[in-house]
Amino acid sequence: MFDTHAHLNAIQFEEDLEDVIQRALDEGISHIVVVGFDQPTIKGALKLADTYDFIYAAVGWHPVDAVDMTPEDLQWIEKLADHPKVVAIGEMGLDYHWDKSPKDVQQRVFRQQIQLAKKVKLPIIIHNREATQDVVDILREEGAEEVGGIMHCYSGSLEVAKECIEMNFYISFGGPVTFKNAKKPKEVAKEIPIDRLLIETDCPYLSPHPLRGKRNEPSYVKYVAEAIAELREMPLEDLVKKTTENAKRLYQISD
Repeated sequence: MFDTHAHLNAIQFEEDLEDVIQRALDEGISHIVVVGFDQPTIKGALKLADTYDFIYAAVGWHPVDAVDMTPEDLQWIEKLADHPKVVAIGEMGLDYHWDKSPKDVQQRVFRQQIQLAKKVKLPIIIHNREATQDVVDILREEGAEEVGGIMHCYSGSLEVAKECIEMNFYISFGGPVTFKNAKKPKEVAKEIPIDRLLIETDCPYLSPHPLRGKRNEPSYVKYVAEAIAELREMPLEDLVKKTTENAKRLYQISD
C-alpha cells in the first residue's frame, strides 16, 4: 500500500516515530510521502526521506500560513525541488475555513507555487477547504494540468472530481471515506476511473472508522483501501495494486 499523504513530521509522532514506521512496514506499506507545509515541517519531511528508503517528501506552503511565506521561502522550496526524494510541490491551495491568511494572499501564494511547480516539473498536492470554485478556477487559469497532481483528502462532488481529472489530477481519499455518513466521498470513490484513484491517511489527522478520534498513522491506510474496495466491489489486493501503481506513476517513483 502507498500512503500518498502523511505528516510523520508532526509533533504527535515525536515520542514513538520508529514504532509507527515499523507498524507501517508490518502492515505492508511500501511507500509513504511525508508532506511539509512550512519551514519546520519541510525540514522534518526531508530528514525522514533522507533516513528511510521508502519515505519520500513533498515541499510546499499551506494556505492557512500563506501570510507568513516570504520570497526567500519560495526560493528555498525551488532549490529543494532538486532533492532526489522530493516528489511533489505542496501541500498548497486555499482554506477559507480559517481566517489567519486573507483570501487574496492565499490566492497569490497558491498561484506562485503552481508556477514554481511548472518550472521544476513536479506535480502538486492540493489542499481545499470551503474554496472549491476558486481552487478549480486558479488551477485552470495557471495551466496546472501541465504538471497535474493530487486533490488531497477529497470531499467534493463527482462533477468537480471529473473536472479535476480532466485537468490531469488524481483524486485521493483518506479516513472520511470510511465514515457512515460520508455520502459524497463514497460516491466519488466508487465512480471515478480507477487509474485516477489514490489512498492516503493525512495522519495524524482524520483517523478512519473504527479508530475515529485516535491519532491516525500510515498503517491505518488499510481501512481506507478496504472501504474503497468494498464500494467498488473488487478484491482488496487489486485495489491496492492499482492505487500503488497510480501513485508511483504520478510521483515518478520507479523501484
